Amino acid sequence: MSRRVVVTGMGVVAPNGVGLESYTSALREGRSGLAHVPIMEELNFACQVAGVPDQQRVDEICEASFPEDELLAMNSSHRFGCVAAVEAWTDAGFEPPERVDETVYWDAGAVIGTGIGGLDTTGEKLIPLTDAGRVRRLGSTLVEQIMGSGVSARVSGLLALGNQVTSNSSACSTGTEAIIEGYQRIQIGRADRMLCGGTEAATHYIWAGFDSMRVLCRKHNDDPEAASRPMSASACGFVPGSGAAILHLESLESAQERGARIYAEILGGALNCGGHRKGGSMTAPNPESVRRCIQDAVEDAGIPSEEIDLINGHLTATGADPGEVENWALALGRSPEDFPAIHSTKSLIGHGLGAAGALESVACVLMLRDGFLHPSLNCEDVHPEIEAYGDSIPHETREMPELRTIIKSGFGFGDVNACVIFRRWDDAT
Repeated sequence: MSRRVVVTGMGVVAPNGVGLESYTSALREGRSGLAHVPIMEELNFACQVAGVPDQQRVDEICEASFPEDELLAMNSSHRFGCVAAVEAWTDAGFEPPERVDETVYWDAGAVIGTGIGGLDTTGEKLIPLTDAGRVRRLGSTLVEQIMGSGVSARVSGLLALGNQVTSNSSACSTGTEAIIEGYQRIQIGRADRMLCGGTEAATHYIWAGFDSMRVLCRKHNDDPEAASRPMSASACGFVPGSGAAILHLESLESAQERGARIYAEILGGALNCGGHRKGGSMTAPNPESVRRCIQDAVEDAGIPSEEIDLINGHLTATGADPGEVENWALALGRSPEDFPAIHSTKSLIGHGLGAAGALESVACVLMLRDGFLHPSLNCEDVHPEIEAYGDSIPHETREMPELRTIIKSGFGFGDVNACVIFRRWDDAT
């Protein structure tokens, strides 16, 4: 049994837009969500720029949507994830159930991952109170705020999900991997609907480790919007981001039976690991595993690589970018002359870590729906190793009504890879 899987709802909490309407406008306008973060300066971070969603707007939504006792147990990661999940649920045509309603949606589940979510609670509460001998002040909800599956468990309670509910964690591949796992579960008939994506807290406790590794941009603290520079010759490290995005995936039969609005179809996807061989490591990808993941995704989609119109790459603004572009060319068998468009959503929102793949996948589906490519900012000085592919990079918003097929990737710490392929629904066959 192999069922077709479509996207029928989405929700997003992004640094440049909270909610689908705001996020769509930001993508179309090429509006950056990067800003100076005072606490990073106060604590002597070399990088003092990050992508942080509008916290006031998120809190307003939370206070209007969730009971007070729930809010007390929801840290930044939980709030972002729950806001995005409820938006995806309602966008798909469902009302959040009342707490007194005993109905359970046995055919609906969730895979909502995080890279390092909950570290804000660990840093602000768990460690200082424990070290001060004040364990009794930790409260009864601390465990659920810091455990890896806290967000998916919270969402399952809000929406009465009765199918598989879990959280994955595969570094930068997390959000993309979650979508593929939900897609595969629906495909084999184990669920009809799955909420899939990722969330990541906005906290300096997460960003500190990356700052110490010297992989964050430290040259544009006075000009935050110029800091994220994927594919640029002057790229100098990634900009940390945060937020959440959730896609409501559904079997085509279920969607058609209830007359749901369909955004796009997932044609295929693939996951693998490079085994820390052939140049792969905890922090670098094995090039062969990257190419295999891309090729496996295309094979799973059952399409020739020539049908791919856009690569929404991992592309973080590090020294790995030129190698990634070369791997795309080799894996797809595309020369500079017929190379598809390629861009990086991270140029607008930074690197959302465990949420990155989901934030970027929502961007992909919105671009398919509306027929445009958002710009890849700050790479007018294309890296010399990929100058031959320069014409494929949109530096400004590009209207593209013929846009049909997008491949989205995530290549993460630990040498783990994920690729998913989306197709515009009105052209799906």
